[in-house]
Amino acid sequence: MGGAVGTHGGTVPFGTWPGWWAAVIQLIGGVLVALGLFTRSAALICSGSMAYAYFAVHQPTGLLPIENNGEPSALYAWIFLLLAAFGPGPWALERLLPTAKRESQPSAFADRATANA
Repeated sequence: MGGAVGTHGGTVPFGTWPGWWAAVIQLIGGVLVALGLFTRSAALICSGSMAYAYFAVHQPTGLLPIENNGEPSALYAWIFLLLAAFGPGPWALERLLPTAKRESQPSAFADRATANA
């Protein structure tokens, strides 16, 4: 069986916890977020994955990210959390999917934009 790409360009054996699963979550979630499909859900899962990576791998060696080389993990955890909170942008492929929920309930941001115009 093949492995997944892990840290530092190496491979992680198939099915090992947490490395292989984290690589799969980050690959699939990153592609979904980049395309703008299921952005909020994918970004929330990716944020949790990166937070776990920070606290399990980096945080035991030092308190702050600058001390423990955990800057990328911490940064990506916060970026994905921000994307989960605010959702996809106007060019997301998610906007092309027809859903009754989106048509019947405009977002709070859209209400403020039309009120200020």
